Amino acid sequence: MREILLDTPRGRLAALRHGPAGAPPVLALHGWLDNAASFLPLLPHLPDIDLVALDLPGHGHSYHRPPGAEYGLIDYLLDIDAAFDALGWARGRLLGHSLGGALATLYAAAAPERVERLALIEALGPLAGTPGGALSRLREALLQRRGPVGRSLRVFPDPAAAVRARMQANGLSEPAARLLVERGIAPVEGGFVWRSDPRLRLTSALRADEGTVREWLAGVECPVRLIAAAQSPPYFGAELRQARLACLRDGSAVVLPGGHHLHMETPAPVARELAAFLAG
Repeated sequence: MREILLDTPRGRLAALRHGPAGAPPVLALHGWLDNAASFLPLLPHLPDIDLVALDLPGHGHSYHRPPGAEYGLIDYLLDIDAAFDALGWARGRLLGHSLGGALATLYAAAAPERVERLALIEALGPLAGTPGGALSRLREALLQRRGPVGRSLRVFPDPAAAVRARMQANGLSEPAARLLVERGIAPVEGGFVWRSDPRLRLTSALRADEGTVREWLAGVECPVRLIAAAQSPPYFGAELRQARLACLRDGSAVVLPGGHHLHMETPAPVARELAAFLAG
């Protein structure tokens, strides 16, 4: 595993790269407030691919959006496009977890000529808006942006305190939380703060309805492999998964024991379901 930097017209993207040159190229996209270290536990089990685990903008060591900019879906898709260009990949495969899986799904639909295979962990398309919630979401989003964002970041006295906070927030084991924290904190006077952009926590003003999400899914042309956790969060339950899976032209899914970060907590069975698919 080696650290790489990708200079793009949008900003500098950081990533971790592992695998033999000439192997099938795979761009890995992590979840919300995670970073590229999310995929470290999988690496020993995926030897036959050229894996580039990206820090999404606003996360890890990648650039933060300029003042006044947003972390919208289309902006992330442009970053994925830029990463492909910077890597010199005309085509490749995508591996995404949670938010990264939602973005990977949308990119596969928007740029089918660039995506050969799509592997997803705990995601199949983005979160949809809930009926009756659009007005309150819009008002909350505007209200949040009227005031200062992230002026007083929480300072942890040492990395161990940040690890404990991450374990409590996500129910992660200590080793999994430590991997994310080691890449996700920066030293400041008096301790450490999260590297992630505080604007990532702002409410998005708009969400697509479920019908629109399913139209996007129907536009995915490549084969799709979905790994779902038996203890999935409520917003990604079995009924929704099956309905969305039915929209795909070529999709398959498997449910494995574990929670939302099962690729970090139990990487071997997850990799067994993905290795042959990604290597192709």
